[in-house]
Amino acid sequence: MELLVNIDHVATLRNARGEGVPDPVEAAAIAEDSGAAGIVFHLREDRRHILDDDVHRLKSRVRGVLDFEMAATDEMLRICADVKPHLATLVPESRQERTTEGGLPMDRVFADYRDRVVPHLKAAGVAVSLFIDPNPRDVELAHKLGVEAIELHTGTYAQARGEDAMHHELNRLRVAAVLAHQAGLLVNAGHGLDFANIRPFIADVPYLHDVSIGHALVTHALFHGWANSVRMMADILTKGS
Repeated sequence: MELLVNIDHVATLRNARGEGVPDPVEAAAIAEDSGAAGIVFHLREDRRHILDDDVHRLKSRVRGVLDFEMAATDEMLRICADVKPHLATLVPESRQERTTEGGLPMDRVFADYRDRVVPHLKAAGVAVSLFIDPNPRDVELAHKLGVEAIELHTGTYAQARGEDAMHHELNRLRVAAVLAHQAGLLVNAGHGLDFANIRPFIADVPYLHDVSIGHALVTHALFHGWANSVRMMADILTKGS
């Protein structure tokens, strides 16, 4: 199990002043030097954090896995096919949301992904992951689309309050991970994971390949330093402690 560092909120800080710092690409380089296996970024339609120039600089700078989170718009498909990251993670996107609020509505998007989206990315030689809620039906549809991976949405688990609610969400994630693994899908996960909830998650959910964490690392780094925060989380994932 490896750590992929999401640098979106480094770009959010950069854009707040519009003066070029902190540079998310430099943050990506330090993250990799500190134990991250790769970098995640989300190029949104409204360009609220990552910008087009960041994407091309990341492509030339990142040594490990480059995971391009994106909505399935024609514009993003074109950019992704041009950049050719290691992985394209398809996510739902709304201008009104502060951050991604849930997994893809798989029943609604299935036909479009089958006929337009997944073939376009595969023709460009880009592996595809789907950001889904931990539901057996969604895992089944992801498998039918022939994608390489899923990313389990862990936000509901991260927001769970009370032992019963947490165990319920962990069980949902565990079942989905097992089903995905049995279907031959790589199992990634992300959203809302932090230093407080990561250990129960990795202890209970099997077959995890990559875990994507961003906001928690940025906030932790305010007090502990970026390199230290990434190194601490990478150690938790690789050592389980």
